[in-house]
Amino acid sequence: MAPVAPVRRIRSGTVLCTITADYVRVRPMVAAPELHPRTPRVPRRCANLAGMDRTARTAGVDVGGTKVAVGLLDGTTLTPQGLEPTEVHDPEALLAQITRLVGALGPVEAVGIGVPSVVRISDGRVVSSANIDAFRDVALRDELASRLGVPVHVDNDANLAALSEAWGEDLELLHSSLVCVTVGTGIGGGAVVGGRPLHGARTSAFELGHLTVGADLTHGAPPAGDAPLPGSLEHWASGRALDRLARERGFDGGPALTDAAEAGDDRAVDALRILGERLGVGIAAVITLLEPEVVVVGGGVSRAGELLVGPAREAARRLLLPGLGTDTEIRVAQHGPQAGLRGAALLARLEESPTDA
Repeated sequence: MAPVAPVRRIRSGTVLCTITADYVRVRPMVAAPELHPRTPRVPRRCANLAGMDRTARTAGVDVGGTKVAVGLLDGTTLTPQGLEPTEVHDPEALLAQITRLVGALGPVEAVGIGVPSVVRISDGRVVSSANIDAFRDVALRDELASRLGVPVHVDNDANLAALSEAWGEDLELLHSSLVCVTVGTGIGGGAVVGGRPLHGARTSAFELGHLTVGADLTHGAPPAGDAPLPGSLEHWASGRALDRLARERGFDGGPALTDAAEAGDDRAVDALRILGERLGVGIAAVITLLEPEVVVVGGGVSRAGELLVGPAREAARRLLLPGLGTDTEIRVAQHGPQAGLRGAALLARLEESPTDA
């Protein structure tokens, strides 16, 4: 297939940021004056966020364990364009599938891709993936950039869902710091700080579902095992956990229980309360570490709305230290199933937008 012809290449670059440490002149026997707050750690790139290009054409790709979705962000309008079952077992087949779907969009300036995987940020390599056998140690960024002929940017799908929630419909920055907790079959997590995805030293990190929240530590750490571990947030608060709660109460599964809860069934409402409070334990840990402006709950299970998020909010508040997270909003995510796709297209836009010198 012929490479996708770029419309134009938007200048990218990195801004030199300078941090000056505060200091105190100490006098003998005199109390030191109160320190001014230190300058916060600078995000990965110090972009002029208000200067993001609002006229470019960028593609977004959301690769899931069952479906690949592709969309076009033309100016400020996102249009979903393609949805197909994921080629989960064959790396070459999956790369060809993504190339074909993006190529069908016509000329684009850059491509953003979200994957349910651990991503090495420096080179866009997918290190491991729990749900996609084809994505194990794959140089995704370089392979697709070579085939498409335009810049490609790769990140974890939950990071991109968080990115979508942080930016408004007119591509204005709504929240400088935001955490997205995605509750589906498993649990994912992503964070935005300074308007951009928050990463670890090497990888996409923020694997919130694998945070240990319920282990017995009487005799030390629990043994190793396959994920999700029995003490993990994913074990206790995911869609699979809701399925277990549902079967214990005589429902066919989580979706049926959610329907019953919305109709007022007390057993179903109580099951969502239990799941929500478990989720709140993880949210409290996130707020304790980061204290973001907003925590949003997305993913398929979040369709339960306040029946899930209300108990999560109340549990998180109970577990936080007094004064911590008092201004953090905890709510249902707004972009629904399009969040990952929109976030992927936004990633391409952000990474290829000009920055201030």
